[in-house]
Amino acid sequence: MNKKTIAIVGGGQAAAMAAAALRQQGFDGELHLFSDEPHQPYERPPLSKAMLLDDAPQLQPVLNTAWWQENNVHLHLNVTIQTLGRQTHQLVLADGQVYPWDQLLIATGAAARPLPLLDKLGDRCFTLRHAGDAERLRDVLQPGKAIVIVGAGTIGLELAASATQRACRVTVVEMASSVMGRNAPAPVRDYLLARHQQAGVRVLLNSAIEHAEAGEFLSLTLQNGETLLADAVVYGIGIVANDVLACEAGLETANGIIVDTACTTTDPDIFAAGDVALTRQPDGSLVRVESWENANFQAQVAAAAMLGLPLPTATPGWFWTDQYSDNLQFVGEMQGERWLIRGNSDAHKAIWFNLQDGVIFGAVTLNQGREIRLLRKWIQAKKKPPVAALVDETMLLKSI
Repeated sequence: MNKKTIAIVGGGQAAAMAAAALRQQGFDGELHLFSDEPHQPYERPPLSKAMLLDDAPQLQPVLNTAWWQENNVHLHLNVTIQTLGRQTHQLVLADGQVYPWDQLLIATGAAARPLPLLDKLGDRCFTLRHAGDAERLRDVLQPGKAIVIVGAGTIGLELAASATQRACRVTVVEMASSVMGRNAPAPVRDYLLARHQQAGVRVLLNSAIEHAEAGEFLSLTLQNGETLLADAVVYGIGIVANDVLACEAGLETANGIIVDTACTTTDPDIFAAGDVALTRQPDGSLVRVESWENANFQAQVAAAAMLGLPLPTATPGWFWTDQYSDNLQFVGEMQGERWLIRGNSDAHKAIWFNLQDGVIFGAVTLNQGREIRLLRKWIQAKKKPPVAALVDETMLLKSI
């Protein structure tokens, strides 16, 4: 390999895994990673679960400390980038330090989409994107405390489960008519709604906060006139991509850095991966996939593209959520009218299948994660399994 210098801007999953992929794929040049956080890159999924529930929570590093040293990757933590230096090929830090680069990967992730109505409430209003957010929130989630969560997406429901498990009194406020409406099929949404209600969570659908003020308690007035009193409010209503540096550098952005299927931006020497990236599809549409798995996959893609190697093949998308004692895993296409169920969701053990013209396009497992690998193969192969066998629990899936 040429002894070029590659710089990675970002400190999350995609940034760390891109560093690993570059070394695994043979890059032996100078490699730098720049993060504005004080921690080495750490896993984000535990922030809404283990970091709130464990007695002595510890950040889970994406790669251990020894890996960075053994692979000669220069970590620059707790630093702020002032400019990417697109023309000069030199990163400039806020303290004036300059670092040259030949190729650049931007994996700066995203921030919580702000909600000014609630942000004005001060330090009793929370979002959850970083370790520091989880540490602050954990201190608040004490038994008997009234917690209002705004947004019933994946993060909102995980927070509702964690707060309930910490014996808080939890209310979830959601503008839409269902929970997890963006990424779960109807039968799974129904299951999750019932699961939270059974756990004592009050879920208010088709609802929005119209007025908020801080006093002894936070006072949150809904559009229907009802007032909720809370010790704290947490919201998760979407993301804003951390694309300011890219925008200032003149790259094409649209609440995210626009890339092609090789994670290449409008500058052939600059790449982007993870939540900050928007991939332009063949039909011109822009798609962002906010998942742990996609961050890993795009890290592999970007590394291969930077080194001029064949790109890895995409596999059916996959993500998971842990709520209470349930583990739900989603693979493939979640849009579909016909969903069949294998097992019994009331017994907390089931698989839902998305069939289109008899072909399996997607699936959701409930406490059946061991089947995901097989289901993924089926979806990729466009398998057309016999329906009777599919829903027959006496038949092993691998025998179908």
